[in-house]
Amino acid sequence: MATGATIHRAELSIADMDRNYYADHSLTLARHPSETAERLMVRVLAFAMFADPDLAFGRGLSSDDEADLWLRDRTGLIELWVDVGIPDEKWLRKACGRSRRVVVLAYGGSKADQWWKRNAAELQRLENLAVLSLPASSSAGLAALTDRSMRLNVTIQESQVWIGSESKEVSVQLDVLKPDASSAHH
Repeated sequence: MATGATIHRAELSIADMDRNYYADHSLTLARHPSETAERLMVRVLAFAMFADPDLAFGRGLSSDDEADLWLRDRTGLIELWVDVGIPDEKWLRKACGRSRRVVVLAYGGSKADQWWKRNAAELQRLENLAVLSLPASSSAGLAALTDRSMRLNVTIQESQVWIGSESKEVSVQLDVLKPDASSAHH
């Protein structure tokens, strides 16, 4: 874990009706000193959306050659690579070559929109890449849920995500900027 990282703990209770996945997960998240609450919570959202007993967090901002989240098969091959934010297009091409499926959860309002406009033509060529956009109001709502110790209920149905704590709930509808060739969900 990064030097100076703040540790956050999240207890997630996930009910993903789209994938018929129901499970509880205890997460320990290291928040890099330069990481915002918004980015931390987008990582939690990404975990909830692709939850699997073997889904793991990468080393994050302290390492630029790993995914934010990844799922490996028993042989070590990367089945799913998830990046949050607005990654470099060249880096995404490399990630697509290293894994079966790559998903970007882009956020950041107008910066994310500009990133997509700049990179859309090149990224459309990557068949195993999906790009989802998180509206600024949703990422701000997620940031408001941030705490050092969180108990969150997550419900996913018809690609709509609800994340709630005891005191707040956020509804998230991701825009699909680019679906990947292998996936019709999320």
